[in-house]
Amino acid sequence: MWKGYLVKLSESIFYDEIVSCKACPRLVKYRESVPEIKEALDGYWKKPVPGFGNSKSKIMIVGLAPSAQGGNRTGRVFTGDKSGDFLFEALYKAGYSNKPTSIHRKDGLQVNKAYITAVVKCAPPENKPTAEEAKNCSERFLKKEIQYIKPKVIVVLGSFAYKWTLKVLNSLGEKVKDAKKFSHGCKVKTDSITIICSYHPSPQNTFTKKLTMEMLVQIFKDAIDEAI
Repeated sequence: MWKGYLVKLSESIFYDEIVSCKACPRLVKYRESVPEIKEALDGYWKKPVPGFGNSKSKIMIVGLAPSAQGGNRTGRVFTGDKSGDFLFEALYKAGYSNKPTSIHRKDGLQVNKAYITAVVKCAPPENKPTAEEAKNCSERFLKKEIQYIKPKVIVVLGSFAYKWTLKVLNSLGEKVKDAKKFSHGCKVKTDSITIICSYHPSPQNTFTKKLTMEMLVQIFKDAIDEAI
């Protein structure tokens, strides 16, 4: 029987199961061999990265996977890279958190209005998990995170997160009422959940202004309205 583990430092559910997972040999090898080009306060994490935030919130945010020098270094999802810097500033501006930065696991950050996780919990080479790795990880963990939190709204960051979140919801018996092709701002309804799509806050999207701060803040404000 699965059980939620709430940890003071990371406020993560299924913490023990996630950080001890070695189900995907390619990801294990890569995450443990990433060159330590920066020094973290607690050394390099190099393990699967659990979710973070308020597990009692009705809003989930789902990304792709930790980056090699982001979550794989710091041990917190979306922390330590440019994508995370952009994401947490937007969350702060939308009223989700107590500060606009996420630097390391002991920085005092609290995210009160959402739970943040990823489809794949380990950093993949070139940020590209295989379909098998995505299926393996989403069935092991994302599925159970959704079952535990019972969100009313899931914000998906990027088409990869959208695709695999839909697959998980389908496996849970959530029927999609109005399937749509991924696009920024589109909303998809299932029996009990609203999915809101956003471009991923990667540098290639934010530097080119494909995704602006105002656009992402509005997505999170829309999520609050949908969750009421």
